Amino acid sequence: MGSAHLSYTFEAIALGIMCAVIVFDLLWVVHRPHIPTMRECTIWVGIYVTAALIFGGVLALVANGQVATEFYAGWLTEYSLSVDNLFIFVIILSRFRVPPNRQQEVLMIGIIIALVLRGIMILIGAGLIARFSWIFFLFGFFLIWTAISLIRSHGEDEEYKENFAIRALRKVLPIHNEYDGMKLRTVIDGKKMWTPMLVVILALGSTDLLFALDSIPAIFGLTKDPFVVFSTNLFALMGLRQLYFLLGGLLDRLVYLPYGLAVILAFIGMKLIFEAMHTNSLPFINGGKPIEWAPHVPIAVSLGVIAGVLLITTVASLIASRREKHVPSLSDR
Repeated sequence: MGSAHLSYTFEAIALGIMCAVIVFDLLWVVHRPHIPTMRECTIWVGIYVTAALIFGGVLALVANGQVATEFYAGWLTEYSLSVDNLFIFVIILSRFRVPPNRQQEVLMIGIIIALVLRGIMILIGAGLIARFSWIFFLFGFFLIWTAISLIRSHGEDEEYKENFAIRALRKVLPIHNEYDGMKLRTVIDGKKMWTPMLVVILALGSTDLLFALDSIPAIFGLTKDPFVVFSTNLFALMGLRQLYFLLGGLLDRLVYLPYGLAVILAFIGMKLIFEAMHTNSLPFINGGKPIEWAPHVPIAVSLGVIAGVLLITTVASLIASRREKHVPSLSDR
């Protein structure tokens, strides 16, 4: 269903252009598999970030400031969650020793899988919200639980552990331990075998699914407009491949990012619960009547909180990393 402020024509054209950009990025990687330079990555990330900022301005012109603010808040949240997703991508590509010249293609496959899974989850989420307003209670508590889990797991040794699906796959299929380009199957000594690329893609797909379970309730806590939800996810995925190579070792320096994401998810979770209280129809809560005293959090406040938390955690992370870097070791004393 289209937004009350945007025409179906505008939405269709905008989504078409965004999808075309991602497809172009995929075809570019297939045509020129290489290890991108820092300059190349910086330029492309800058282009995609600028495009998102401009698109928000376009939304303000063709719709209103409310829609634009929802987009900016959702984009910042989805983009920060995508950066967190990169942590796991780094671990997966390292764990399976993906050749450096093939990492771009593997990352692009992971991004396409994420795009498809998030699209499915958005459609499911929009359908549930349209039929059951109380679903915000579940979304809210789920985000708060996710925030608590982020804080509890922070500081633990980051090591990728194969899930049940991958372990079962290894038992059923003959998988060789050497890559053959991007091929999923190869011939070894006259025998057809699967390559590790199959396992890598499955690992990325299952990881994308877990992150979709977090990101979709988060974005619906900021906007109910399916078009804004789709566009924030598309812009969050644009340039993620280049961002992977650009950040590189910087990911290890963002030590407080999980705490920042935990605060953001908990904040949005509470916002969802307050929204559910306003539209409450569950008979065992307040007799099935809306709870009038529940506070309403304006989208402008949400944007300020999200931007502020990300800025504080990023600056604090870089300061902490710089201090740790300059602390002399025992051998230096």
